[in-house]
Amino acid sequence: MYTSDNWVVIHMNGDDPHYRILSGVSGGYLSGDSWRMNSGIVRVEEDEDYFYFYGASGSCYQCHKNAYCLRKNNASIWNQLQELHSDKVELMDKDTDWLAMDWIIK
Repeated sequence: MYTSDNWVVIHMNGDDPHYRILSGVSGGYLSGDSWRMNSGIVRVEEDEDYFYFYGASGSCYQCHKNAYCLRKNNASIWNQLQELHSDKVELMDKDTDWLAMDWIIK
């Protein structure tokens, strides 16, 4: 399980449309900031404070409900995705009903 300090959901709308978590983790004194992107969301669960995004590879990202945002640790990756793929990437709105999404795009 990966725990995120901040996160966003990206819609990859190319030849293989799918959704991915772009997760950021803030580093401390001895370690720098880092980011991760999952293999593609296949399902979501929630509890009182967190969403749990499960990826196609079997990974799980624990994302605090109040931490949906771009920060230094993941914003540069989002900017690179926009430069490389322009209209084929979309940042999902933070008010999206994650539990109602159909994650498998056919």
